[in-house]
Amino acid sequence: MPFTLRILLLVGASVALYIIAKKVRHSKIQMEDSIYWLVLAAVLVINAIFPGIAMWFSSVLGFISASNFVFLVVIALLLIKEFNNSADISLLKHKVDELAQEDALAHCQDGSEKAEKE
Repeated sequence: MPFTLRILLLVGASVALYIIAKKVRHSKIQMEDSIYWLVLAAVLVINAIFPGIAMWFSSVLGFISASNFVFLVVIALLLIKEFNNSADISLLKHKVDELAQEDALAHCQDGSEKAEKE
């Protein structure tokens, strides 16, 4: 693995750790999300410090270089996170729709009760 990629991984992981720590400190990110990003940053740091791990996996899996393997793993992990986020957003949209419908029914029932009293 090229030395510049190792430095880039260390810098990127350090920046990610700083941002995650700042967001957790200000309660702007949930703990389960921060754990995902902390683990990802730790994996990048370990990979930058011990490039032999990525080289071994890349040779076993048939990659031309360890850099290609690292990029593929990072892209795959980000796609998995994106899918999980999309599933969460879909669930939240469904809940918002249900709440809006319940609220509309409650207002409709309140209006009919007021009309009956008059």
